[in-house]
Amino acid sequence: MNINEKYIKRCLELAENGLGNTYPNPLVGAVVVHENKIIGEGWHQQAGKAHAEVNAITQVKNEKLLKDATIYVNLEPCSHFGKTPPCSDLIIAKGIKKVVIGMLDPFEKVAGRGIKKLVDAGCQVQVGVLENECKVLNQRFLTYHLQKRPYIILKWAASQDGFLSPYLFPEKPEKPAPVWITDKQSKQLVHLWRSQEQGILVGANTVLADSPSLTTRLWKGNNPTRIIVDPNLKLKSNAKVFQIEGKCIWIHDQQIQQKTTLHHVVSEAIDFKSNVLHQLMQIAYKHEIQSLIVEGGAFTLHQFIEAQLWDEARVFIGKSVFQKGTPAPTLPKSKLIEEKKINQDQLKIYRND
Repeated sequence: MNINEKYIKRCLELAENGLGNTYPNPLVGAVVVHENKIIGEGWHQQAGKAHAEVNAITQVKNEKLLKDATIYVNLEPCSHFGKTPPCSDLIIAKGIKKVVIGMLDPFEKVAGRGIKKLVDAGCQVQVGVLENECKVLNQRFLTYHLQKRPYIILKWAASQDGFLSPYLFPEKPEKPAPVWITDKQSKQLVHLWRSQEQGILVGANTVLADSPSLTTRLWKGNNPTRIIVDPNLKLKSNAKVFQIEGKCIWIHDQQIQQKTTLHHVVSEAIDFKSNVLHQLMQIAYKHEIQSLIVEGGAFTLHQFIEAQLWDEARVFIGKSVFQKGTPAPTLPKSKLIEEKKINQDQLKIYRND
Protein backbone atom coordinates (compact mmCIF):
# COMPACT_ATOMS: atom_id res chain seq x y z
CA MET A 1 0.00 0.00 0.00
CA ASN A 2 1.52 3.32 -1.07
CA ILE A 3 1.26 6.58 0.85
CA ASN A 4 -1.78 7.85 -1.08
CA GLU A 5 -3.66 4.60 -0.55
CA LYS A 6 -2.83 4.71 3.16
CA TYR A 7 -4.52 8.07 3.64
CA ILE A 8 -7.51 7.35 1.37
CA LYS A 9 -8.03 4.19 3.43
CA ARG A 10 -8.15 6.40 6.52
CA CYS A 11 -10.72 8.62 4.75
CA LEU A 12 -12.89 5.55 4.17
CA GLU A 13 -12.65 4.54 7.83
CA LEU A 14 -13.71 8.02 8.91
CA ALA A 15 -16.50 8.27 6.33
CA GLU A 16 -18.15 5.06 7.51
CA ASN A 17 -18.90 6.72 10.86
CA GLY A 18 -21.66 8.68 9.11
CA LEU A 19 -23.61 5.64 7.85
CA GLY A 20 -27.32 6.20 8.44
CA ASN A 21 -26.99 9.91 9.26
CA THR A 22 -25.88 11.64 6.05
CA TYR A 23 -28.78 10.89 3.66
CA PRO A 24 -29.28 12.23 1.04
CA ASN A 25 -25.58 13.06 1.07
CA PRO A 26 -22.78 10.51 0.50
CA LEU A 27 -20.32 9.14 3.06
CA VAL A 28 -17.17 11.25 3.01
CA GLY A 29 -14.01 11.37 5.09
CA ALA A 30 -11.07 13.76 4.74
CA VAL A 31 -7.50 13.85 6.02
CA VAL A 32 -5.02 16.74 5.94
CA VAL A 33 -1.39 15.60 5.85
CA HIS A 34 1.79 17.66 6.32
CA GLU A 35 5.22 16.03 5.99
CA ASN A 36 3.66 12.58 6.25
CA LYS A 37 1.83 13.46 9.48
CA ILE A 38 -1.93 13.83 9.88
CA ILE A 39 -2.67 17.33 11.17
CA GLY A 40 -6.44 17.26 10.68
CA GLU A 41 -9.17 14.77 9.91
CA GLY A 42 -12.94 14.64 9.86
CA TRP A 43 -16.03 13.17 8.25
CA HIS A 44 -19.47 14.32 7.17
CA GLN A 45 -21.56 13.59 10.25
CA GLN A 46 -25.07 14.66 9.27
CA ALA A 47 -26.89 16.16 6.30
CA GLY A 48 -27.01 19.94 6.62
CA LYS A 49 -23.89 20.06 8.78
CA ALA A 50 -20.27 20.70 7.80
CA HIS A 51 -18.74 18.44 5.16
CA ALA A 52 -15.72 16.23 5.78
CA GLU A 53 -13.22 18.67 4.25
CA VAL A 54 -14.44 21.50 6.49
CA ASN A 55 -14.18 19.34 9.62
CA ALA A 56 -10.67 18.17 8.69
CA ILE A 57 -9.36 21.66 7.88
CA THR A 58 -10.95 23.13 11.02
CA GLN A 59 -9.02 20.62 13.09
CA VAL A 60 -5.66 21.95 11.82
CA LYS A 61 -4.15 24.02 14.65
CA ASN A 62 -1.53 25.84 12.58
CA GLU A 63 -3.09 27.03 9.32
CA LYS A 64 0.30 28.17 8.02
CA LEU A 65 1.05 24.49 7.35
CA LEU A 66 -1.82 24.20 4.88
CA LYS A 67 0.09 25.75 1.95
CA ASP A 68 2.50 22.79 2.08
CA ALA A 69 -0.09 20.18 3.02
CA THR A 70 -2.08 17.59 1.03
CA ILE A 71 -5.77 16.98 1.60
CA TYR A 72 -7.09 13.49 0.97
CA VAL A 73 -10.80 12.83 0.42
CA ASN A 74 -12.59 9.66 -0.75
CA LEU A 75 -15.09 11.58 -2.93
CA GLU A 76 -14.67 14.61 -5.16
CA PRO A 77 -15.11 17.87 -3.18
CA CYS A 78 -18.39 19.62 -3.94
CA SER A 79 -18.44 22.70 -6.16
CA HIS A 80 -21.97 24.02 -5.60
CA PHE A 81 -23.85 25.85 -2.88
CA GLY A 82 -26.28 23.56 -1.08
CA LYS A 83 -26.97 23.71 2.63
CA THR A 84 -23.24 24.47 3.03
CA PRO A 85 -20.72 26.35 0.84
CA PRO A 86 -18.58 24.48 -1.75
CA CYS A 87 -15.68 22.51 -0.24
CA SER A 88 -13.55 23.10 -3.33
CA ASP A 89 -13.75 26.86 -2.62
CA LEU A 90 -12.56 26.30 0.96
CA ILE A 91 -9.59 24.18 -0.19
CA ILE A 92 -8.57 26.93 -2.62
CA ALA A 93 -9.09 29.71 -0.06
CA LYS A 94 -6.90 27.92 2.50
CA GLY A 95 -4.05 27.63 -0.01
CA ILE A 96 -3.91 23.84 -0.14
CA LYS A 97 -2.14 22.97 -3.38
CA LYS A 98 -2.26 19.14 -3.39
CA VAL A 99 -5.54 17.21 -3.45
CA VAL A 100 -5.84 13.41 -3.66
CA ILE A 101 -9.32 12.08 -4.43
CA GLY A 102 -10.63 8.53 -4.27
CA MET A 103 -13.35 8.86 -6.93
CA LEU A 104 -15.46 11.28 -8.95
CA ASP A 105 -18.85 12.33 -7.61
CA PRO A 106 -21.64 11.20 -10.00
CA PHE A 107 -24.11 13.74 -8.58
CA GLU A 108 -25.02 16.00 -11.50
CA LYS A 109 -24.29 19.22 -9.57
CA VAL A 110 -20.70 18.06 -8.97
CA ALA A 111 -19.63 15.41 -11.56
CA GLY A 112 -16.12 16.72 -12.26
CA ARG A 113 -16.86 20.39 -11.59
CA GLY A 114 -15.15 20.30 -8.21
CA ILE A 115 -11.97 18.90 -9.74
CA LYS A 116 -12.06 21.42 -12.60
CA LYS A 117 -12.38 24.26 -10.12
CA LEU A 118 -9.36 23.00 -8.15
CA VAL A 119 -7.22 22.51 -11.28
CA ASP A 120 -8.17 25.95 -12.62
CA ALA A 121 -7.02 27.43 -9.30
CA GLY A 122 -3.60 25.80 -9.71
CA CYS A 123 -4.07 22.79 -7.44
CA GLN A 124 -2.29 19.51 -8.19
CA VAL A 125 -5.08 16.94 -8.26
CA GLN A 126 -4.84 13.14 -8.34
CA VAL A 127 -8.01 11.07 -8.84
CA GLY A 128 -8.74 7.33 -8.63
CA VAL A 129 -6.95 6.13 -5.52
CA LEU A 130 -8.61 2.98 -4.09
CA GLU A 131 -11.47 3.78 -6.45
CA ASN A 132 -13.19 0.38 -6.10
CA GLU A 133 -13.14 0.59 -2.30
CA CYS A 134 -14.55 4.12 -2.52
CA LYS A 135 -17.39 2.89 -4.75
CA VAL A 136 -18.24 0.06 -2.35
CA LEU A 137 -18.51 2.48 0.57
CA ASN A 138 -20.90 4.75 -1.34
CA GLN A 139 -22.79 2.02 -3.20
CA ARG A 140 -26.11 3.39 -1.89
CA PHE A 141 -25.39 6.90 -3.17
CA LEU A 142 -24.09 5.58 -6.52
CA THR A 143 -27.00 3.21 -7.11
CA TYR A 144 -29.51 5.96 -6.38
CA HIS A 145 -27.92 8.51 -8.72
CA LEU A 146 -26.78 6.20 -11.53
CA GLN A 147 -29.61 3.63 -11.58
CA LYS A 148 -32.39 5.90 -10.26
CA ARG A 149 -33.37 3.39 -7.57
CA PRO A 150 -32.37 2.53 -4.02
CA TYR A 151 -29.64 0.05 -3.12
CA ILE A 152 -31.66 -3.05 -2.23
CA ILE A 153 -30.86 -5.37 0.68
CA LEU A 154 -32.93 -8.53 1.03
CA LYS A 155 -33.15 -9.94 4.55
CA TRP A 156 -34.69 -13.09 5.97
CA ALA A 157 -34.20 -15.79 8.57
CA ALA A 158 -34.50 -19.53 7.85
CA SER A 159 -34.55 -22.68 9.93
CA GLN A 160 -31.70 -25.20 9.84
CA ASP A 161 -33.67 -27.22 7.29
CA GLY A 162 -34.43 -24.23 5.05
CA PHE A 163 -37.89 -22.91 5.95
CA LEU A 164 -39.07 -19.36 6.59
CA SER A 165 -41.97 -20.58 8.68
CA PRO A 166 -43.46 -23.90 9.86
CA TYR A 167 -46.64 -22.90 8.01
CA LEU A 168 -47.04 -23.37 4.27
CA PHE A 169 -47.52 -19.95 2.59
CA PRO A 170 -50.15 -18.57 2.25
CA GLU A 171 -51.97 -20.96 4.61
CA LYS A 172 -51.64 -20.23 8.33
CA PRO A 173 -53.70 -20.86 11.45
CA GLU A 174 -56.03 -17.98 12.26
CA LYS A 175 -53.95 -17.08 15.32
CA PRO A 176 -50.55 -18.73 14.88
CA ALA A 177 -48.15 -18.88 17.80
CA PRO A 178 -45.14 -16.55 17.38
CA VAL A 179 -42.22 -18.27 15.67
CA TRP A 180 -38.78 -16.80 16.37
CA ILE A 181 -35.95 -18.23 14.29
CA THR A 182 -33.13 -15.97 15.48
CA ASP A 183 -32.02 -14.98 18.97
CA LYS A 184 -31.94 -11.54 20.64
CA GLN A 185 -28.41 -10.70 19.47
CA SER A 186 -29.38 -11.21 15.82
CA LYS A 187 -32.55 -9.16 16.30
CA GLN A 188 -30.46 -6.31 17.71
CA LEU A 189 -28.14 -6.50 14.69
CA VAL A 190 -31.18 -6.21 12.39
CA HIS A 191 -32.23 -3.06 14.23
CA LEU A 192 -28.73 -1.64 13.75
CA TRP A 193 -29.09 -2.33 10.02
CA ARG A 194 -32.46 -0.56 10.01
CA SER A 195 -30.81 2.53 11.53
CA GLN A 196 -28.27 2.55 8.67
CA GLU A 197 -30.72 2.33 5.76
CA GLN A 198 -33.31 4.82 4.56
CA GLY A 199 -36.27 2.56 3.88
CA ILE A 200 -37.78 -0.80 4.78
CA LEU A 201 -40.40 -2.64 2.71
CA VAL A 202 -42.89 -5.37 3.59
CA GLY A 203 -46.14 -6.65 2.13
CA ALA A 204 -49.58 -6.57 3.71
CA ASN A 205 -49.46 -10.30 4.55
CA THR A 206 -46.38 -9.75 6.75
CA VAL A 207 -48.13 -6.91 8.56
CA LEU A 208 -51.23 -9.05 9.14
CA ALA A 209 -49.24 -12.08 10.29
CA ASP A 210 -46.59 -10.43 12.47
CA SER A 211 -47.90 -6.95 13.35
CA PRO A 212 -44.39 -5.47 13.02
CA SER A 213 -43.33 -1.97 13.99
CA LEU A 214 -40.32 -1.89 11.59
CA THR A 215 -38.42 0.46 13.91
CA THR A 216 -35.02 0.55 15.59
CA ARG A 217 -36.40 -0.05 19.09
CA LEU A 218 -33.48 -2.39 19.99
CA TRP A 219 -30.86 0.11 18.75
CA LYS A 220 -30.46 3.85 19.12
CA GLY A 221 -30.80 5.33 15.66
CA ASN A 222 -33.10 6.74 13.01
CA ASN A 223 -36.18 4.76 12.05
CA PRO A 224 -36.31 3.95 8.31
CA THR A 225 -39.18 5.08 6.12
CA ARG A 226 -41.72 2.23 6.15
CA ILE A 227 -43.07 1.13 2.76
CA ILE A 228 -46.14 -1.10 2.97
CA VAL A 229 -47.34 -2.82 -0.20
CA ASP A 230 -51.07 -3.41 0.24
CA PRO A 231 -52.76 -3.76 -3.20
CA ASN A 232 -56.31 -4.35 -2.01
CA LEU A 233 -56.14 -2.34 1.21
CA LYS A 234 -56.39 -5.33 3.53
CA LEU A 235 -54.90 -3.23 6.31
CA LYS A 236 -56.64 -0.72 8.51
CA SER A 237 -55.17 2.65 9.45
CA ASN A 238 -55.03 1.57 13.10
CA ALA A 239 -52.41 -1.12 12.33
CA LYS A 240 -49.35 -0.68 14.52
CA VAL A 241 -47.08 -0.06 11.54
CA PHE A 242 -49.13 3.06 10.68
CA GLN A 243 -49.49 4.37 14.23
CA ILE A 244 -45.78 4.82 14.87
CA GLU A 245 -44.38 8.28 14.12
CA GLY A 246 -42.02 8.60 11.19
CA LYS A 247 -42.67 8.58 7.46
CA CYS A 248 -44.69 5.68 6.08
CA ILE A 249 -45.65 5.07 2.44
CA TRP A 250 -48.84 3.04 1.95
CA ILE A 251 -48.96 1.58 -1.57
CA HIS A 252 -52.21 0.30 -3.05
CA ASP A 253 -53.89 -0.34 -6.40
CA GLN A 254 -54.80 2.74 -8.42
CA GLN A 255 -58.38 1.52 -8.84
CA ILE A 256 -59.01 1.86 -5.11
CA GLN A 257 -59.60 5.24 -3.53
CA GLN A 258 -57.51 5.76 -0.42
CA LYS A 259 -57.19 8.74 1.86
CA THR A 260 -55.47 8.77 5.21
CA THR A 261 -55.76 11.33 7.97
CA LEU A 262 -52.41 10.31 9.47
CA HIS A 263 -50.03 13.18 8.71
CA HIS A 264 -46.95 10.94 8.53
CA VAL A 265 -48.53 8.36 6.17
CA VAL A 266 -48.33 9.01 2.41
CA SER A 267 -50.71 7.18 0.08
CA GLU A 268 -49.30 6.09 -3.30
CA ALA A 269 -51.37 4.35 -6.00
CA ILE A 270 -49.84 2.11 -8.67
CA ASP A 271 -51.09 -0.24 -11.42
CA PHE A 272 -50.70 -3.79 -10.10
CA LYS A 273 -51.41 -5.18 -13.58
CA SER A 274 -48.21 -3.58 -14.86
CA ASN A 275 -44.56 -3.90 -13.73
CA VAL A 276 -45.01 -3.53 -9.97
CA LEU A 277 -41.34 -3.49 -8.98
CA HIS A 278 -40.52 -0.83 -11.56
CA GLN A 279 -43.28 1.35 -10.14
CA LEU A 280 -42.06 0.71 -6.58
CA MET A 281 -38.58 1.85 -7.59
CA GLN A 282 -40.02 5.01 -9.12
CA ILE A 283 -41.83 5.79 -5.86
CA ALA A 284 -38.71 5.10 -3.79
CA TYR A 285 -36.66 7.38 -6.07
CA LYS A 286 -39.34 10.08 -5.90
CA HIS A 287 -39.17 9.98 -2.09
CA GLU A 288 -35.32 10.12 -2.23
CA ILE A 289 -34.82 6.72 -0.62
CA GLN A 290 -31.22 5.70 -1.36
CA SER A 291 -31.29 2.31 0.37
CA LEU A 292 -34.03 -0.20 1.05
CA ILE A 293 -34.25 -3.29 3.24
CA VAL A 294 -36.80 -5.78 1.95
CA GLU A 295 -38.03 -7.72 4.98
CA GLY A 296 -41.16 -9.07 3.37
CA GLY A 297 -42.39 -12.65 3.41
CA ALA A 298 -41.90 -15.36 0.79
CA PHE A 299 -43.99 -13.74 -1.96
CA THR A 300 -42.35 -10.32 -1.70
CA LEU A 301 -38.82 -11.73 -1.52
CA HIS A 302 -39.40 -14.01 -4.53
CA GLN A 303 -40.60 -11.07 -6.61
CA PHE A 304 -37.34 -9.19 -6.08
CA ILE A 305 -35.19 -12.30 -6.59
CA GLU A 306 -36.96 -13.39 -9.80
CA ALA A 307 -36.54 -9.88 -11.22
CA GLN A 308 -32.85 -9.87 -10.20
CA LEU A 309 -33.67 -6.59 -8.49
CA TRP A 310 -31.41 -6.78 -5.46
CA ASP A 311 -27.84 -5.88 -4.57
CA GLU A 312 -27.21 -7.68 -1.29
CA ALA A 313 -28.91 -10.42 0.74
CA ARG A 314 -28.44 -10.99 4.47
CA VAL A 315 -29.62 -14.42 5.53
CA PHE A 316 -29.79 -15.75 9.08
CA ILE A 317 -29.84 -19.50 9.73
CA GLY A 318 -31.27 -20.26 13.16
CA LYS A 319 -31.09 -23.44 15.24
CA SER A 320 -34.79 -24.36 14.72
CA VAL A 321 -35.81 -27.37 12.64
CA PHE A 322 -39.34 -27.16 11.16
CA GLN A 323 -39.39 -30.23 8.86
CA LYS A 324 -42.12 -28.60 6.77
CA GLY A 325 -43.47 -25.16 5.98
CA THR A 326 -42.73 -22.25 3.61
CA PRO A 327 -39.37 -22.83 1.87
CA ALA A 328 -36.76 -20.09 2.15
CA PRO A 329 -35.75 -18.39 -1.12
CA THR A 330 -32.70 -19.42 -3.10
CA LEU A 331 -30.31 -16.95 -4.73
CA PRO A 332 -29.19 -17.78 -8.27
CA LYS A 333 -26.30 -15.75 -9.67
CA SER A 334 -25.12 -14.74 -6.21
CA LYS A 335 -21.76 -14.72 -4.48
CA LEU A 336 -21.23 -15.41 -0.78
CA ILE A 337 -19.10 -12.51 0.46
CA GLU A 338 -19.26 -12.99 4.23
CA GLU A 339 -20.18 -15.69 6.72
CA LYS A 340 -20.06 -15.49 10.52
CA LYS A 341 -21.64 -16.69 13.74
CA ILE A 342 -23.97 -14.41 15.70
CA ASN A 343 -24.23 -16.23 19.02
CA GLN A 344 -26.14 -19.42 18.05
CA ASP A 345 -27.20 -18.12 14.64
CA GLN A 346 -25.30 -18.18 11.38
CA LEU A 347 -25.26 -15.10 9.15
CA LYS A 348 -24.53 -15.33 5.43
CA ILE A 349 -24.21 -12.24 3.26
CA TYR A 350 -24.50 -12.51 -0.52
CA ARG A 351 -23.86 -10.10 -3.37
CA ASN A 352 -25.85 -10.17 -6.60
CA ASP A 353 -23.48 -11.03 -9.43
